[in-house]
Amino acid sequence: MPIKKIALALFAKRIQKNIANESKKALQHQIKILNKLVLKAQNTIYGKEHHFETIKNYGDFIKQVPIVNYEQIKPYIDTIFEGKKDVLWPGQPTYFAKTSGTTSGIKYIPISSHSIHNHINTARNCLFNYVAQKKCFDIFNGKMIFLSGSPELETKHTILIGRLSGIVNHHVPSYLKSNKLPSWETNCLENWEQKLDAIIEETYNQDLRVISGIPPWVIMYFEGLIKKTGKTITELFPNLQLIIHGGVNYQPYIPKIKTCLGSKHVDQIELFPASEGFFAFQTSLDNEGLFLNTNSGIFYEFIPFEYIGNPFPKRIMLADVELDKTYLLIVTNNAGLWAYDIGDLIKFVSLTPFKIKVVGRSQHFISAFGEHVIAEEVESVMLKATHAFQLEVFEFTVAPHVQIDNENYHEWWIEMATIPQNLPEIAHFIDQNLQEKNIYYADLRRGNILKEIKIVIVKPHTFQNYMKSIGKLGGQNKLPRLANNRNIVDGLKNLDTYE
Repeated sequence: MPIKKIALALFAKRIQKNIANESKKALQHQIKILNKLVLKAQNTIYGKEHHFETIKNYGDFIKQVPIVNYEQIKPYIDTIFEGKKDVLWPGQPTYFAKTSGTTSGIKYIPISSHSIHNHINTARNCLFNYVAQKKCFDIFNGKMIFLSGSPELETKHTILIGRLSGIVNHHVPSYLKSNKLPSWETNCLENWEQKLDAIIEETYNQDLRVISGIPPWVIMYFEGLIKKTGKTITELFPNLQLIIHGGVNYQPYIPKIKTCLGSKHVDQIELFPASEGFFAFQTSLDNEGLFLNTNSGIFYEFIPFEYIGNPFPKRIMLADVELDKTYLLIVTNNAGLWAYDIGDLIKFVSLTPFKIKVVGRSQHFISAFGEHVIAEEVESVMLKATHAFQLEVFEFTVAPHVQIDNENYHEWWIEMATIPQNLPEIAHFIDQNLQEKNIYYADLRRGNILKEIKIVIVKPHTFQNYMKSIGKLGGQNKLPRLANNRNIVDGLKNLDTYE
């Protein structure tokens, strides 16, 4: 065995062993991290304002440090941009990750010289843990493609600013640099369609082993390759071993991914990264759930779903979570985010070790009538429908339809190649299954407050065109599965739908 292969094998086994050991000490790690973060930031502006010197335990932390969103920390971010040091974290951030906000426009999330290691090392651990499981050390003999944002960064008061995926491009380990695609020049293209065409040209004749990206953009890449070559993805890349995905629920995309791949099996593992931290990753191909990153500079809190929106919500530590309950994830990290609401809803699927799944966004829900429907529920029901009726669903979103004449219902906008002949039967199936998933929705249906769902079928690429029309095509942008308003579906009405 070549020396490089031996070294990679030993390193992969060490990573796998470390993950197993850390899983046994998760609760101890969390307490140590909280204490360390508070002590480190005592002399910052935020630390002084919130009397960090008086915090001795988690009870003190809850009393002194409120839950905040971006609007509430934006004044501190503005102060950092003015050149002030020691604001949220000692010194100044190394980077600001630029991301889209729901009410603030663009958000700037600080990344420090300490927190960048969370992003880089977690990605490394995920890949090497997989390699150790599969003993597929030849994965490094071929190419790896990462569909990401531009690595070009701007500078403001010595702080570098860019998309998280672009920032991470500056920290690719030396052992991967010769394997990585696309080229730097192609990756710097801002226009997603031009960039995708260039990526296809650069990669269609390469020996790809790993592909990473958000599922809808991976599908666009696959479709472009198939159109160019007339081959399935595994015919084109016979050594392809792994697809790494994250950012959205993968389940609705599985049928399309399988069609693009062809007959050969390709392993697929899920990640949970965000600008605020790399929180979790899949450690087993056979078991559900993402391993929670409990020893990487992040302290987690959890707000039970029923307390969301409460001005003084119940807050719990990792030690007090329960299986199959929905929680809003709150993070404190070593870049200066303090009890920060990242907007993601999660459930624990295992407590030994701690494993989670992402079930939606706190902003992405429908409760126009008190039904409290979340993304996990509509995605689960849609998956059942695709299996039951052999549907090929490309994308979908759900919105409330509110009328004063009592014609109130949920409207499902679904992208398919053709309009199914049995659409009323499909709508009834979805409606019945949603009632089984959500008792509030079921009560409203039985009380005739809500009518049965209605389906609108749109043509292929309609959702891509919509994302393009709002300037969010490609990169890390994601289509919400549902909303408590009609903004998305009103935008879709102006595009090429079926008559």
